[in-house]
Amino acid sequence: MTRPPHKPAAPARPGAKAAAKPAESRTGDRIAKVLARSGVASRRAAEAIIAEGRVTVNGERIDSPALNVTPRDKIAVDGKPLGAKEPTRVWLYHKPLGLVTSERDEKGRATVFDSLPEDMPRVMSVGRLDLNSEGLLLLTNDGELKRRLELPSTGWLRKYRVRVNGTPTEALLAPLKQGITIGGERFQPMLVTIDRQQGANAWLTVGIREGRNREIRRAMESVGLSVNRLIRVSYGPFQLGNLEQGAVEELRPRVLRDQLGLSADEVPAGRAAPPAPSSASPSGSGKPAARPPRKTADGKPERRSWGSKSHGGARSDDELETRKPRSWGSKSARGSMETKPTPRVSKDKPKGGTPRPGPKR
Repeated sequence: MTRPPHKPAAPARPGAKAAAKPAESRTGDRIAKVLARSGVASRRAAEAIIAEGRVTVNGERIDSPALNVTPRDKIAVDGKPLGAKEPTRVWLYHKPLGLVTSERDEKGRATVFDSLPEDMPRVMSVGRLDLNSEGLLLLTNDGELKRRLELPSTGWLRKYRVRVNGTPTEALLAPLKQGITIGGERFQPMLVTIDRQQGANAWLTVGIREGRNREIRRAMESVGLSVNRLIRVSYGPFQLGNLEQGAVEELRPRVLRDQLGLSADEVPAGRAAPPAPSSASPSGSGKPAARPPRKTADGKPERRSWGSKSHGGARSDDELETRKPRSWGSKSARGSMETKPTPRVSKDKPKGGTPRPGPKR
């Protein structure tokens, strides 16, 4: 059976309007993405704001995020014009116990954002740490960057120091390393190392790449171990190091360019501010607020080293106490180049032997 010949499309009638192109093919960026980049909210939260009818584009209210906008469009949120995109900034925050990682808590509990310094701009957390978890939490003013860093496709490893009640063995932890399914939910393989057994508890180092809700606690419970302390010590290239509890430290623009691939136009000019302590002590922690940064003799704040290498890594002891510095003497620095001691020679004339020749004249 022969197919009928293909008929060319009829030419457009004079005066007829061209069909509207789908939003994906128009120039510009999605409206939710633009709102997230400007720091209004995360991309998901921006979509909710749009659905509530709080956003206007060129004076017209919109209720769907399926719209691309360009720099020429005039955007307003709650009647306030959207300002220019601020340079991307990222902070490291040492979250203490007892704080909720959300802007508002329906139970009235203290949140991470309540404890931040008052002079910080509006920020969003990259991922979450639950109420009973502590350690490194990344903060940023860029909603689009937040979303990108949270995706498992980034491949960033998140490391935790985990204290469990029980006696773990390699055989017991083998299912976690191979990947398990809990309640129909598939967990990707974890990196698990047994650090030490201390009485009824054991310390583990766990690495994950997804960050599902209570992933480590649920995985440990599935093999009969109960987590009683969980500390995040690194998120990708960024490490907790010796950052004090409740303290905030901004990353330098150079680190953002090197580690996140941002251009010079996307990050602030100059140097980042020195580490800032928390404005208040963590709720229920019983510890005083972090001390302000020390100053040098000329009154300038003492600077710490910055970037992923400066924060060290996880400590190998119970309470993450500081390691002893390595000795840089002749033995450790020179190794095989160590010189042998020169044998002592007596200045007295040897008995019964030939006297040593004197110096040449």
